[in-house]
Amino acid sequence: MRWDDLFADLEGRLDAAEMQERADEIAERTRAERAGVALADRIRAHRGPVDLVLRDGHRVSGEIADAAPEWALLADGPREHLVPLTAVAVLGGLTDSAAADAGLVLSRLRLGHALRGVAQDRSLVRARVAGHELVGRVDAVGVDHLDLAEVAPDTLRPTGRRRAVAFVALDLVTRV
Repeated sequence: MRWDDLFADLEGRLDAAEMQERADEIAERTRAERAGVALADRIRAHRGPVDLVLRDGHRVSGEIADAAPEWALLADGPREHLVPLTAVAVLGGLTDSAAADAGLVLSRLRLGHALRGVAQDRSLVRARVAGHELVGRVDAVGVDHLDLAEVAPDTLRPTGRRRAVAFVALDLVTRV
């Protein structure tokens, strides 16, 4: 009888050690997989509202309408916000889900591509640039900058000023 108890105890310890080893391996694989997930992949997989704090402290919220590796488009009622992901400091409301790798076609949809769409429809926009707001129309989009034809914020009449805005300084583009 004592041999049976001894073997049962050893078998129980072996089973417990195998279960612990399996749990440790799952945890390690989960950490390794999570380490390879980009914020853009989580944003592309998300459905529902999000709240953003931009690097200049400005807050914006809305539903993710579209996203690519460099930008997200948020729908906020009748307004749309184009947010370069480099401008996002804090993101609230995001789930743990992640989309698959963007792939070749989606990875080509850079910030310039989205801004060319804004330029093409000639929408008035409010652009947050390094904590300041510029109002105007996107006239042209280069590789790393856009040209904004300014309008007076109060009357929305053209001022005749045109500014080049570097993408690296761009925090937000909101259609007026």
